[in-house]
Amino acid sequence: MRVAKRWLTTGASIAVACCFVGAQGPKRSGTMPLNSIVDALEKTQGAEFSYQVIREYRLFGANNSKADSDVVAEVNFRLPASPGYRIQKASGSNRGLQVVRGVLDHEVEATSSGNQARIALTRKNYDFTYIGETVLDGQPCYRLGLKPKRKEKELISGEAWIDEHSFFVRQVEGEVAKIPSWWLKSVRVKLAFAEIEGTWLQTSMEAVADVRIVGPHTLTSRILDFHGEAEVASNAPARSLVRKE
Repeated sequence: MRVAKRWLTTGASIAVACCFVGAQGPKRSGTMPLNSIVDALEKTQGAEFSYQVIREYRLFGANNSKADSDVVAEVNFRLPASPGYRIQKASGSNRGLQVVRGVLDHEVEATSSGNQARIALTRKNYDFTYIGETVLDGQPCYRLGLKPKRKEKELISGEAWIDEHSFFVRQVEGEVAKIPSWWLKSVRVKLAFAEIEGTWLQTSMEAVADVRIVGPHTLTSRILDFHGEAEVASNAPARSLVRKE
């Protein structure tokens, strides 16, 4: 099973576009101390690999149960090439397309070579606390508190759910450490992760931005299709980043 450092970037990207020492704290009462959990968590974030996902993004306006816009994007991570994306289709408000492009532009930048380490769930970026154990989607997990060591829009202040068997992250939820715009009162994100064809990656996202004057707006994403490393490697080289002027 593979996992990459880039798994956390999409949630931090949302924060921009919606206008996403040793460990501290008590040890768990069982056999595994907090430091050991964090050690195992850090080891799961070291690998890099190629894959492609088709994501659907939906933007909801304040107090609106119907999506204002719907965007489908192909996102490519083909190493050693830089990440890239292509908008496949968009409907509804043009603002939704602008938001998604902002998210993807930021994701490409954040997951480019040399940038992954500063956004990973590691001791360099976070202080961790042990909250307890719980069951998420039928799987036992450790709940860890996350306190960013720097006020950056890529980091999240909140909680992480860590799979007790694999030590992969199953969920991250909280507020971005730095609000990227005066127009935003707050941005709260929820990221879900799971294994797809042997690759551990983000499967869904929800970001709620409290925008001054106009109220809360919600952006969601989910995976519609996935192509693993072997299939991606057999295709043509990655597309360059697509921008629409």
